Amino acid sequence: MRKQSIYFLLLPETMLSDLAGPADAFLFANRHQTEVEFELEFISALPEIRCSIGLSLGPLSALPDTLAEDAIVVLPGLVGMQFDYAGAADQLSLSWLKNIIQPQHRLICICSGALTAAHAGLLRGRRATTHHSHCADLAAIDASILVEENRIFVEDGNICSSAGVTAGVDLVLHLISGITSPQTAIAVARAMVVYMRRSGNDTQLSPWLRHRNHVHPVVHKVQEVLIKDPAHAWDLTQLAELACTSTRHLSRLFSLYAEISVQEYLSSLRLSLADQLLSQTDWSVERVAEAAGFGSPRQFRRVWQSAYATPPSAHPHRRLTTRH
Repeated sequence: MRKQSIYFLLLPETMLSDLAGPADAFLFANRHQTEVEFELEFISALPEIRCSIGLSLGPLSALPDTLAEDAIVVLPGLVGMQFDYAGAADQLSLSWLKNIIQPQHRLICICSGALTAAHAGLLRGRRATTHHSHCADLAAIDASILVEENRIFVEDGNICSSAGVTAGVDLVLHLISGITSPQTAIAVARAMVVYMRRSGNDTQLSPWLRHRNHVHPVVHKVQEVLIKDPAHAWDLTQLAELACTSTRHLSRLFSLYAEISVQEYLSSLRLSLADQLLSQTDWSVERVAEAAGFGSPRQFRRVWQSAYATPPSAHPHRRLTTRH
């Protein structure tokens, strides 16, 4: 199992919700997959801090001299409206950030944690967001920062930033999806009883996560079956039997709760799978169509061109095709 180091940098008056929500999401991910183990470490310039609700957090680990090459550093936000970072612990933390963060590391800014990153000079020329009440503050720290308001989160290279409080969980679910799988992110969201929301940068949510914003167990059960094997030759009768209901009732439930038909949902999963195969393999369009569960290359091209302006053979990330 691969180890993934996650460092939470804690300053005095850290928002507990900015810390606990993302940390729990990573730990839930450990329970729902066996490929990556997220190892959390809570670091600070102080052995103990007082968080936003007055609770003392400690003992905390010292600021490390080095980080693993693929380390993730998380900056939770701070309580309050004005942050001067004048304290000794604040200054030590900013200096540590300036010196330790390298291009191979990921920096995750939760809520006003983006202001901490900005004061350390790490957002220069970057796209970023923060809590709506601090967007002007972020722009004032460094005029080169491209502040994006009304965004759940923004991803710019190795640096991610989220809007206020609970948006940090959305950002971490996005990271979990990329590091492990969309299925793991879905499982974590359900375990935490939170909604999977739109991606911060993208105009659309991944089909693997879309239409899960409901609580009906029958619809979730069928969606999970389809997600596990979208290429299978599913028909409505099979799915209704698995859900212990009728085809008519299943169709009605899907339309009501998922707001899409069963077939449209399955087609969106197959289309996403085909997109991955076109990006990650050198397979022919015919082989991709078969592997993604389409009845024929002709059907695949028709469905593909209903969603994209160019044919699958012109995929922008397509490898050199070799016939198989």
